[in-house]
Amino acid sequence: MVSILKQVHRVYSVFIILLFALLFYPFYYLSAKNTKTYGLLNRLRKLNSSMCAFFIGVIFRFSFEEPLSDDQTYIYCANHTSNLDIMILCCLARGRFHFMGKDELLKNPVLKIFFQTIDIPVNRESKISAFRAFKRAGENLEKGMSLIIFPEGRIDDEHYPPKLMSFKNGPFRLAIEKKTAIVPVSLTNIWKRMWDDGVKYGSTPGVCDIYIHKPVLTTNLTINDSDELKDRIFDLINSKLADK
Repeated sequence: MVSILKQVHRVYSVFIILLFALLFYPFYYLSAKNTKTYGLLNRLRKLNSSMCAFFIGVIFRFSFEEPLSDDQTYIYCANHTSNLDIMILCCLARGRFHFMGKDELLKNPVLKIFFQTIDIPVNRESKISAFRAFKRAGENLEKGMSLIIFPEGRIDDEHYPPKLMSFKNGPFRLAIEKKTAIVPVSLTNIWKRMWDDGVKYGSTPGVCDIYIHKPVLTTNLTINDSDELKDRIFDLINSKLADK
């Protein structure tokens, strides 16, 4: 009976997400046409994410190690266990921001408009695609637009509960090159609400706990420190997942 209710909630959640995507689409379309209105586009998807969370019945509970600045440019690095993660990071991010994600999202009916405009799609199997994606991300960072990235590269769909997978090198080299602080984000129990897309185990309402670590500065680092930085961020994020 519980599993049936979880599947009912998943179907209801998908319906809510699609409904609000449809309602917001005209405003997304207009604000995505010009880079000057990308700030409005981000505010709209923050609002959309908050409204979807409310009607789905999930509460995002953020715990900050240190307050983040609205005027600071960051690279947000988070573990990835659920389709809810994008909504959470939309609500968390300060100022102007954009995502980098797999190019398959260009086919996603909800996210397609973002990855055709403000966000950056990347084919992780192509070195040329990755080079171009990180070059564009670096240019955006220089313009004061924060980057949101899931350094695992994908959701772990093999282990339940999910395990933190090894990180890709790109975000950490970029952070050092652009002297941009990294904000490690531990999405601690999101998989309990919805693992991956929820198809296998359904979804449930409830509290989603998000721990935001103190920004890690990169101003005194060199490219040779990128592996050490990657390991440090991995350990920070994983430190809050062990007991969840």
